[in-house]
Amino acid sequence: MNIHHHPNEALLFDYSAGALGEAWSLAIATHLALCPACRRTVAEMETLGGGLLESVAPETVDDGALDAVFACLEQSPIIVETPIPRPVQQDDDGIPGLPQPLRGYIGGDLDTVPWRRLGLGAYQSVIPTQETDASVRLLRIPAGRPVPEHTHGGLELTLVLAGAFSDSTGRYGRGDLQEADETLEHQPHAADGEDCICLAVTDAPLRFKSLAARMVQPLLGI
Repeated sequence: MNIHHHPNEALLFDYSAGALGEAWSLAIATHLALCPACRRTVAEMETLGGGLLESVAPETVDDGALDAVFACLEQSPIIVETPIPRPVQQDDDGIPGLPQPLRGYIGGDLDTVPWRRLGLGAYQSVIPTQETDASVRLLRIPAGRPVPEHTHGGLELTLVLAGAFSDSTGRYGRGDLQEADETLEHQPHAADGEDCICLAVTDAPLRFKSLAARMVQPLLGI
């Protein structure tokens, strides 16, 4: 498997630092499961981050600091927030089907995905997460068919899991990740021979050029 399109270094750094939300982390972790090169990059970033923490000199603390903290706690209620889980990648680059951690979110492999029809032979399956600012879904586009031409209202990460697609920015096969924003107007076209299955994460609805696509968009939630 030859992967040619990778996440930018800022996304990999934020993932390594635990600064990405669950939805974006799921896309990056799934890419990492398929991409040894990016796994090495993230490992180097984590090592560098650990080294920086160890090099920080300890600060002296005033003798009354602990009493001040306890006094604040007595005056204010303690609110415990449930942390959003950070999906962690596993090495699945030699295993066909859905890699981890995505398989854990689905509860199985491709044969267990609950597909919902979008029309024109395409299907989607929404993947629930605890994050409210981004949506995660699997998309299945029939071999040889295009997606309606569109741009984006925000950021979209699209990770190919099976088959391939092409657009004005190049060809994307298994393991390739495309980053798209409002500056990209494109019409992805699934390659012949195999349905294209992608993991897509978005933080805003797509902006379709076709009136027909815009009319049904509220029903599809894309």
